[in-house]
Amino acid sequence: MKLTDVKAIVTGAAQGMGAHFALRLAQAGAQVAAGDVKEEGLAELKARAADLPGTLHTHHLDVADEGSCAGFVAWAAESMGGLNSLINNAGILRDGLLVKKDRTTGEIITLSKEQWDAVVAVNLTGAVLMVRETVATMARAGTPGVVVNMSSISRHGNRGQSNYTAAKAALAADTVTWSREFSRFGVRVGAVAPGMIETPMTIGMNQRARDALVAAIPVGRIGVPEDIWLAVKFVIECDYFNGRTIDVDGGLSF
Repeated sequence: MKLTDVKAIVTGAAQGMGAHFALRLAQAGAQVAAGDVKEEGLAELKARAADLPGTLHTHHLDVADEGSCAGFVAWAAESMGGLNSLINNAGILRDGLLVKKDRTTGEIITLSKEQWDAVVAVNLTGAVLMVRETVATMARAGTPGVVVNMSSISRHGNRGQSNYTAAKAALAADTVTWSREFSRFGVRVGAVAPGMIETPMTIGMNQRARDALVAAIPVGRIGVPEDIWLAVKFVIECDYFNGRTIDVDGGLSF
């Protein structure tokens, strides 16, 4: 698919990678429906896109809410005069060891169900809802298209991220499942799995942990959103790519 033909939803678009994807699409002349719970960030994004060749539409979106997902997709299709792409980017972190011992008291502490539920609600259930509503809209209109899921290299397993790992591993597996289910509608499904990327979610990391992580990346640096955009762009443009996940992590080895 040519970027100039894209009519895409981008979730989690108020900041970080989502904002970068939305702007890069608009720069290429695409139409973009950008959604997020952070409406101030969406307003800033819309202002940044004002003079770009494409058109950027913004609207509140809470992917953890089924009604919000359905309403957003309907609004996006109407605003753009159709819909043929989804960049399933929205995500949160609520890291913590599943079971740990307090260093001071020796007390055994467990990951709360609230931490688990919050991450699964946004990173997995929300992603599933957005795919369901978007692909149903494409299928009803007879419009071929593409879904790009944002997984993570954490799907291979990462200490302190039981919730995030579970969600991102499931999303990578569903990418294969959906590529098979949606082929009858002419809809491809691919995934991109970022490693450590410089975003508002990661910028506040403990410096010691950050330095240790960089030391484990063979290219010697943390990634930037543009690195991930190049992979997303490939999935959108390559009509033969389907049902696979691309790791973009600088060769990181946990």
